[in-house]
Amino acid sequence: MIVIGDLTLDVVLSPDRALIAGSDVPGTVGLRQGGSAATAARWFGRLGANTQLICAVGRDGPGRALVEAVRSDGVVARASRVAGQPTGRIGVLVSTDAERSFVADRGAADHLAPTDLQAAWFNAADLLHLPLYSLIGEPLGSAGREAIRLARDAGAAVSLDLASVGPLLASGRPAALALVRAVAPDVLLATASELGALLDSPNRAVLGARALGIAPIVIVKRGNSGASVHMLDVSGASITFEVATRPLPATDTTGAGDAFDAGFLVGFIEGRRTGRSTPAGLRRAVLAGHRAAARQLLGPRPELDLR
Repeated sequence: MIVIGDLTLDVVLSPDRALIAGSDVPGTVGLRQGGSAATAARWFGRLGANTQLICAVGRDGPGRALVEAVRSDGVVARASRVAGQPTGRIGVLVSTDAERSFVADRGAADHLAPTDLQAAWFNAADLLHLPLYSLIGEPLGSAGREAIRLARDAGAAVSLDLASVGPLLASGRPAALALVRAVAPDVLLATASELGALLDSPNRAVLGARALGIAPIVIVKRGNSGASVHMLDVSGASITFEVATRPLPATDTTGAGDAFDAGFLVGFIEGRRTGRSTPAGLRRAVLAGHRAAARQLLGPRPELDLR
């Protein structure tokens, strides 16, 4: 598996009660490994997949600590060290109902360049996974597109997660749709709100049909409600089904979607090795994604060691 994109320092603010303008409330402030790409890569590693993370960090203490954190899960970190740029930092505000808001200072994360990539890294890869962040900003966007070319040349599948509505629509819906179509992902992963924003429709049935014009497998993540699977079978006919999962308590959902991606995609690649993906195989992959997300939600959230 290859993942390309952001490895950042998350500064997570978790107030114990609603914020008060102009005053303070008790809570916790955590320093953690962040970045959608890096979190997915670490979960690939935890699930036993041979994984590389291609990313860029600054020449600073947080960058060194983050690379070591990624390597602790067996991931090969191919990190470019960018002079004159700090390692990316994301402020994460977790509300009392577990919703999250972000302030992004991406710094070095957006400075991965196409020339930082080597074709040999892709030779044995089964899959290239990208969050949408890896296709916007420059030179990172160009590096993401070059990675897709190298992956396709090596016979790897490509998966794309839409990641966040704001960055997705930053240049307008037509530009976003053109960007995603140009990727032509084998698997498209998104929440219902992200897919609805991309395709300009709140209708579940319409979304599924239109999304299959972009990718032959579309997974719509629905949190505690499970996931919707849209796929094209070998004859080109569309199949849609729901996979229900057990609701889980959560006070901070950060990283759960990336963990789901990793669990699902490991199952998807296992099915692809047999020659094709079946509804039963994709159902199992969704459940594997849910199990990984559950571990992310319910497991410990260790502090990043910056010493």
